[in-house]
Amino acid sequence: MLTRYLACDLGAESGRLMLGTLEDGRLSLTELHRFTTGATPAGESLHWDIDRLFGELRTGLAKAGGLGLPIASISSDSWGVDYLLYDADGNVMKPVFHYRDPRCERGVARAYERLSWEEIFAETGLQFMQFNTLFQLAAESPERLAGAARVLGIGDGFNAYLSGVANWEESLASTTQLYEPRLRQWSGKLMDALGLRREMFPDVVASGTRLGELRPELAAESGLKELTVVASCSHDTGAAVAAVPAQAGEWAYLSSGTWSLMGVELPEPIITEDCRELNFTNELGYGHSVRLLKNIIGLWIVQECRREWAAAGNELDYATLTRLAAEAPPFESLINPADARFLSPGDMPAKVAAACRESGQPEPASPGALVRCVLESLALLYRRTLDQLAQLTGRRPERLHIVGGGSQNGLLNQFTANALQMPVITGPVEATAAGNILVQAIAMGHLPSLAAAREVVRNSFDLETVVPKNAAPWDEARDRFEGMLQSPPGR
Repeated sequence: MLTRYLACDLGAESGRLMLGTLEDGRLSLTELHRFTTGATPAGESLHWDIDRLFGELRTGLAKAGGLGLPIASISSDSWGVDYLLYDADGNVMKPVFHYRDPRCERGVARAYERLSWEEIFAETGLQFMQFNTLFQLAAESPERLAGAARVLGIGDGFNAYLSGVANWEESLASTTQLYEPRLRQWSGKLMDALGLRREMFPDVVASGTRLGELRPELAAESGLKELTVVASCSHDTGAAVAAVPAQAGEWAYLSSGTWSLMGVELPEPIITEDCRELNFTNELGYGHSVRLLKNIIGLWIVQECRREWAAAGNELDYATLTRLAAEAPPFESLINPADARFLSPGDMPAKVAAACRESGQPEPASPGALVRCVLESLALLYRRTLDQLAQLTGRRPERLHIVGGGSQNGLLNQFTANALQMPVITGPVEATAAGNILVQAIAMGHLPSLAAAREVVRNSFDLETVVPKNAAPWDEARDRFEGMLQSPPGR
């Protein structure tokens, strides 16, 4: 049996419309349309150009319709925390703020005037990040909120654009810090405390819910007939974890890209004082599973350095940067990638140099040395995070699955295996699109279960096992890294 599906996969830097073909237990992916996303500066603020992004989806739909092939369904996924406000006429209210907008600090201060962090965490089990939806909504003006009839996450907003049906899907709702993962419902306590009207928040549906058919005007424009819109996993990490090619045993995952999201899959959330103090998060996934994870700044630091170097006339592609990093001396300098200074854009090489200088280490003398510093530090932060996961769950994973675009960085993969001293299985690169499509296949009755979907992944994509090496120097570097995190700057 051959079936086809479409995935609108929206990332923080780029978006794609992907065609997935499922045949004889194997999945193939074809990119039909790619476009940039990214922040649009507006003075000192950062926005999403949502009309352009909707237009890019329409362009992709036209390309899909032009194939003249039967396609069963479509679903959208996106990064978490950002949202669309709609007025009473159903129009998106502008601007649509970007999660790196500086207003988030104001939102945190406003929220803490009404609720303590301990209360917020006890209700939601979500780690502190200043751009969580709760804090972003706290930063909104009362006038904007008064004029908003409803709010949807980005991925669910795109599904509503496709189907005309406005629902939150559970994996995306769970990223807002307004959702109670144990009761699986919106938190009335938090909404009341922040003055948010409950009727603004549509119902939450389970991952893999059919929403309806493609809106008639989009069907006529694109030529796509009888196309079902599915809320698969609207959060891109939820989709990516659905495509982790795991089998039995203890395993952890790392969704690697602009962000690194590292965690384990559990049947129930862990909402404890230890979890709060270690700043882990409980997000939901397919089948009401729990993703106990930590959001870690991933390759964002390297991406921003590359952008800065290019602006100065030094164009270096990622392959060149990785080669230069491999040739640089090991462990000359380390940073804490979780340092808040690295969250915002702007002269990232100078920020890395300042962090090294403040901790009494040499400033990286070349792009290769700087990238090596970042990659080694990331691998050591992954080791720290895995140790904390073992502390919270009482179980230590036997292997790590790395999925997403960052799984192509062979040097970082080897560093990670070395730091963790455990096998690392890499792939698939297109985990988010694959997971989006495979959850659609389950929803449409074409696959029986998540286990069957993960078997399809194992049968369909090239996976590589990276064996750990060089334990001693990495153990020494870990001790140095841990000591650096415990010491104030300059010591």
